[in-house]
Amino acid sequence: MNGVATAWARALRAGFSPRMMMLSLLPLLLSLLVWGGLLWAFGPALFDWLGAVFREYGWFQTSGSWLSALGLGMLKVVVVPLVAILLLLPLMIASALLFMGIFAMPAIERHVGRRRFPTLERKEGGSFAGSVWMNLTSVLVFALLWIVTIPLYAIPPLAVVVQAALWGWVSSRVMSYDALAAHASAAERKTLMETRRWPLLAIGMASGVLGALPGIAWMGGAVLAMALFPFLAILSAWLYVLIFLFTGLWFQYYCLQALEDLRAASASASLATRTG
Repeated sequence: MNGVATAWARALRAGFSPRMMMLSLLPLLLSLLVWGGLLWAFGPALFDWLGAVFREYGWFQTSGSWLSALGLGMLKVVVVPLVAILLLLPLMIASALLFMGIFAMPAIERHVGRRRFPTLERKEGGSFAGSVWMNLTSVLVFALLWIVTIPLYAIPPLAVVVQAALWGWVSSRVMSYDALAAHASAAERKTLMETRRWPLLAIGMASGVLGALPGIAWMGGAVLAMALFPFLAILSAWLYVLIFLFTGLWFQYYCLQALEDLRAASASASLATRTG
């Protein structure tokens, strides 16, 4: 796991550079535009609809009893915003990941490739269309799994583990593809995704712990007041973009180093075969 730690240190140094901060602006502005506008326009309607559903099916009493049994009775008054948060969070994460994959990861790949791996041959084993397809299919599965596992939030420690696992899976798929698209061949990318599966998943899950921070901000907004909901959503969008930026750098440094090591090992094996 030394390669994971080395890539983390490199990503941390690069993540706070002016160039990387500027690179985050487009995904950030898109996230703010999309989610700020949607929540400002439709947030009250969403709360009203959820409130009507809860009243119609008697869920306020059920959820109140359930929260009281867990020692969280004070949250009964904000149960509707909390449900709205849990429903919208996967969409927020998915959109941030999609914006990063399309607009930022190619620039991250060029930046890291030129500065750290200038002699690494580019084999163009991926494509823009392939990246978009990988992003869309992965985030759709992620959003579905998130919604299915919402009941696990009744057990907070388990909820954090589940969120980290989901984040680890989706980010390892999406960002590994984007990190290797320009430099690796299709065969090399497949090999690395198989042989480095666990380190890639570890990077994703470690980033998933960071990914819990925006969710905490949303929960805080629900507890404080429903009026803060749009503003906390905008803050969450910004946090997701920054977290994904760091995660993208982490994957980029790790994947290109792994690719360089793979080619070096292949060259050594070929040389040993010829001389033997």
